[in-house]
Amino acid sequence: MKNILFIIMFFILQGCTTKHTYPASEKIKKVSINTQDSNHALKKDTIENNLETSEFEDEFEDETKETSDPLSTYNRMITSFNDTIITYALNPVSKAYAYIVPRPIRTGVGNAIHNIQFPIRFVNNLLQGKFQNVSDETERFIVNSTVGLAGFLDPAKEYMQIPAHNEDFGQTLGYYGVNPGFHIVLPFFGPSNIRDLAGLTIDGYLSPLVNVRSLEKYKLSKNLTQTTAIIAGYFINKNSLHLGEYENLKKDALDLYPFLRDIYEQKRVADIEK
Repeated sequence: MKNILFIIMFFILQGCTTKHTYPASEKIKKVSINTQDSNHALKKDTIENNLETSEFEDEFEDETKETSDPLSTYNRMITSFNDTIITYALNPVSKAYAYIVPRPIRTGVGNAIHNIQFPIRFVNNLLQGKFQNVSDETERFIVNSTVGLAGFLDPAKEYMQIPAHNEDFGQTLGYYGVNPGFHIVLPFFGPSNIRDLAGLTIDGYLSPLVNVRSLEKYKLSKNLTQTTAIIAGYFINKNSLHLGEYENLKKDALDLYPFLRDIYEQKRVADIEK
């Protein structure tokens, strides 16, 4: 249970008229034609108005469905908590870390952590039948783990132009049509949903960095303390490379929680579709 809870912990907006003289019969004919034209135009306008109304109602219904949020009160509370942690803890520590550690080293640490998470990307690309991605990821891992000094460098991208294909189990579930379920904000880790939370648990078993008691011999992290330290270091290092981005994002929000929720959900849809 302890492992499951930690794994859950582990893992940011849509006539003019012309006068003529006509015989009486022609006047009657002309009036008749004009009346028919008017009726036709009226019917056309009515149909178009009905279509526009129907489309508006459909969009309104879709928007209502998308914003269904049974955990809204809880999510707002955790969003506020996370915002406080980022503002008064993570950002100051990240700034101090960035001041001490040169950017090339921090970039290398990020590369190494990404490289060692290869099993997650490999398995999820395989499950989605993206075999070219599987080949790319395998080649990237071999090259970067050797020539790239255990992934500290990324020669596969810089010199061989082999792209990374970031896939997780939440995306795999979405790829096969699993509904995201309702939105949930995780302490420290931010926005998620029920589908991605389940995916996060599976990815925790695949990750070499997350300690799972039954799989300890396959993990670099041998206990909960080591896992906590690795994850904390990962967030500090990552945040140090993106200082100021959260503040720039937040300043555009009239209401922070739904703003971050909608960004997250839209991004996940895009991730699954690509």
